[in-house]
Order: sequence, then C-alpha cells, then structure tokens
Amino acid sequence: MQRTRRLFQGAFLALTLFGVFLLQGNAERWCPFGGVEALYTYLDEGNMTCSLGVSNFYALGGLLLTVLLLRRAFCSYVCPIGTITEWVGKLGARAGLGPHRVPRAADRVLSLAKYGVLALIVWVTWRAGELLFRAADPCYALLSRHGEDITFWAYVVSGAILAGALFTAVPFCRWLCPLAAVMNPLSRFGLTRVRRDAEACLDCGRCAEACPMQIPVTAAPEVTAARCTSCLSCVAACPATGAGALRWGPPQRVGRAWPPAALVVILLATIATVVTTAYAFPIPSFVVARGEAPAATATLELRVEGVTCRGSANLLRYFLFRDDVFEVPGYLRLEAWPDAGFARVRITYDPTTAAPAAIQDAIVTPYFSELRNTEDLSPFEIEGYAPWGGS
Repeated sequence: MQRTRRLFQGAFLALTLFGVFLLQGNAERWCPFGGVEALYTYLDEGNMTCSLGVSNFYALGGLLLTVLLLRRAFCSYVCPIGTITEWVGKLGARAGLGPHRVPRAADRVLSLAKYGVLALIVWVTWRAGELLFRAADPCYALLSRHGEDITFWAYVVSGAILAGALFTAVPFCRWLCPLAAVMNPLSRFGLTRVRRDAEACLDCGRCAEACPMQIPVTAAPEVTAARCTSCLSCVAACPATGAGALRWGPPQRVGRAWPPAALVVILLATIATVVTTAYAFPIPSFVVARGEAPAATATLELRVEGVTCRGSANLLRYFLFRDDVFEVPGYLRLEAWPDAGFARVRITYDPTTAAPAAIQDAIVTPYFSELRNTEDLSPFEIEGYAPWGGS
C-alpha cells in the first residue's frame, strides 16, 4: 500500500505542476483552503477575494466529505506540501538526520499553533479583503509560477519547512497547517480508522514508531485521533499484519475491514466529483444588485473582457450602475465569473425600463462624472458587440 500511496502522491503532484506551469492554470481556484478564506466575504457581500472562485467551495466541500470518510487522508495523499515534506523527511532519514521524535507534551503544545495560524489568516483576509498571506504561503510559492506577488518571505518560510522536515516528520502538517486546523474537528468523527487486534498484536511498538503524526497506535483498540492521515504506515510496519494485528476500515461494530485500495478509489471519486460539479454548476463569484426586483425580469448573458477579479468586477458595477446620460434605469443584478480573457457575465434587468443595447453601451462607454468633472474610459470589451452600430 505504501508504494501505491507514493505513486498517487507523485502522480497528483506531477498533474498539479503540469496544469500550473504548462497549461498556465490557476491552482488557487482549486485549493480547499481558499474556500475557507473566502466563505465569510462571499456570504456577507456576494463576492470573493481576487484569484479565488466558487470552485474553492466545491474543493472545500469535497475535502470535508473525505475527512468524514477517511480522516485527514488529503494530507498524506493529495496535498503537495505534505508530499514534498514527507519525501524530504525520507532523504533526512537516509542521511541520518532524523526523524527525531518530539516529547508528547511538547507535541501537543506545538499542535495548537495551527489554530492560531488559521485564526490570524482568516481575520487578516477578512479585514483586508485580499490574500495578504499569499506573500508568505509555501504552497503558493510552489504553484504560482513565481510571479511578482511572491516575496522573499515565501521562500524563507518554504525553506524553513523543508529544513524542519529533514529532522522531524512533517512538522508543517502537524503543527502549523491552517487547513489541518479546519479538518481536525471533523476528523474526530471520521468513519474509517486503523483497528488493532490485541490478541494478534506482538506489542513490538513498530506501528507507533512508523506513525509520522506520533500517534500511540498500540494504546487503544482503534486509532481515532483527529490528526491521523490514514497513511497506513503503521499497518505497513506491523510484522503481524498478515495475522490481522492491524486492519483499516470502519469501526468493528459497523463492518469488516476494507482493502486499502478502497481509500484511493474514494479519493479519486471525490476529486472527479468536485471537478465535474464545479464545471456543471458554475456559481458566480461576484453578485451585486440594485433596486427591487419587479414581477418579470429579463436576463442578458455576455462575454466581457477585462473582468479578471473582484476589483475589476466592482469596476464593471461602477459603469453598469452609472448615473450619467447612459444610465440604465430600473432594477439591475450583476453576476460575474471573473476570468482571464473574456469572462462570463449575467445581467438581470427590468425589460420595461431597459434594453440589452443600452446595458451594453453602459458597459463600454466612457463614464463622465459631473461631481469630479472627469471622464473615465471603460476598460471593458464585449465579445461580438460594437457600440452605436460601429464595426
């Protein structure tokens, strides 16, 4: 099973890097933690922080589902930081540098740090409306193509995490990862767990030594610790696994042990479901309305260039909700899916007071502000639309 897990880790990491660096994809929009950062703002204001999308919510939902089934298997099978730090730890072990075990009391104290990191990130993101911690995010440093918004501190943090992984097992995952803090409360109720048969157990302690999360596997009939990542390293290390000393699956009272391959199948099925659902049901990541909706409304679907994030979507609202001669009267509701190139935009309006041509002219026409006595040029272009009958 450990070989299968490493193949899964390597394949998923390679696929992620391929999508980011060769296909120029935006990995941030598939990060479950992005859903955590954006949730409050989306529920409160109807829009999302730049670089994120509602696909983050689908990814977060899929993650929480796997936590309820497999505990924190995401950490040891899917997460790129978890994969890399584990591999670095293997190199450290071969070089004789580790892994050093931390005293249990110290491990418990250090494990509390991730909750502080989570609270700080969520609070700062909410206050600023931007992903300020991106500048020091090790995962973003890996998957961002090293653009202008990556700072020196991102590499410092990444280097510190990798250096620590040489000496002790997955320190970031155990003590600092904010996503782990999100998963832990649900992971306590995870269905599957490692089960120990006391009669078949040799009490050799190898399972506990192999556990990267320092869980005392030999201390109870079932491993129910929230920090368990279902890596099954304990099962692989057990010399009496064939005799049934350690097995993986639901609680004993629920049913028999499951084959380890079921874990990979569940993860693959969840990932496929998340991606399919995100494309099949694309919820807008920017929503704003003006006025009261009439009994009957009409909808205009557009492809607009220049709507790339929340900031430019707000600028689109500025032009659409204008108050000059190109003002669009009546009810308006703007829904947008910011993206590079031409983004999808849906506008709901009152057909008795407005027309599609007037709405499109409002978007692309310069906006003259009498209050400031200035004219603001529109940065937007509508696919297939030439204003005022132009060519």
